[in-house]
Amino acid sequence: MAKTPKVPPAAVEEFRQRPLFHLAFRVTDLEATRNFYVDVLGCRVGRTSDTWIDFDFFGYQITAHKIGDDTTLPTNPVDGHDIPIPHFGLIMGWEDWHRAVDHMSYIGVKFRVPPHIRFQDKPGEQATFFLEDPSGNCLEFKAFKRPEDVFATV
Repeated sequence: MAKTPKVPPAAVEEFRQRPLFHLAFRVTDLEATRNFYVDVLGCRVGRTSDTWIDFDFFGYQITAHKIGDDTTLPTNPVDGHDIPIPHFGLIMGWEDWHRAVDHMSYIGVKFRVPPHIRFQDKPGEQATFFLEDPSGNCLEFKAFKRPEDVFATV
């Protein structure tokens, strides 16, 4: 009987601890950015300089870098919405997502893409909404009805 070749583990499986995610993004106004990420989203501020700010984005490090005024972003049509490219965000628990929608609505935050459900009653059913920070960066907040469906294809 022929031996099945051993498949080497993925690089991430070799790490002793799970890596954290880091994202650097462009902004036009550092103070307005600080206010949005701290006051609206509840992020903690880390290191800062005159041209950048680190934020604790729910356990992940994101860094806002000051640039010029051009923040025009392309979009991609998805389910009848113009989805901004690029964007980043969180995959939250289903109930936490609904609480976030209630909170954002209560404090009067304008949604870039309003809260809605995608793929209803199908694998990968998810709730999503988008916000825009003061520099035009877009953040997606989503939740999967079944967390194990995060990578479901059909």
